[in-house]
Amino acid sequence: MSRLEQKYKDEIIPSMQKALGVSNPMQVPKIEKIVINMGLDSSADKKILQNALEEMKIISGQSPVVCNARKSVASFKIREGNPIGCKVTLRRKKMYEFLDRLISIAIPRVRDFRGLNNKSFDGRGNYSLGLSEQIVFPEIDFEKVTKIKGMDISIITTTQSNEYAKKLLEMFDFPFKN
Repeated sequence: MSRLEQKYKDEIIPSMQKALGVSNPMQVPKIEKIVINMGLDSSADKKILQNALEEMKIISGQSPVVCNARKSVASFKIREGNPIGCKVTLRRKKMYEFLDRLISIAIPRVRDFRGLNNKSFDGRGNYSLGLSEQIVFPEIDFEKVTKIKGMDISIITTTQSNEYAKKLLEMFDFPFKN
């Protein structure tokens, strides 16, 4: 069991039960999954896609899925069926391990970091954040990186309330802006 999963069971569930006024621990919100998405411009070079897949696999510990364009857009030089990105969905043990590395290692390594945006909730209790560089993760060898790529990270919770989701993420020590 990972460190954050243990913290959730031992500390967060009892304190959230008290704060929400619920008697059943199953009513306490939890993180259901984390989706990591990386959009690419791989129309010119297929090696960009291969590098992105390798880096995403190293970061997440799981093989990513290639996302293809659903329709052609001439102004962006995208054709239907061409690969335009990759994504990976993390659950359970891998999710908690990734979240631990994100909070304790990757986010503090972001340049000029002043805290995560409080307004990045979607109205249904889910939180999204973007990283502009994949090299904030220590697993990525800086020497082997050919192109700096950003990624979107979506944290999906079981609650429908932004307020409860923010409280849950604060208890996981998310560095929100004050």
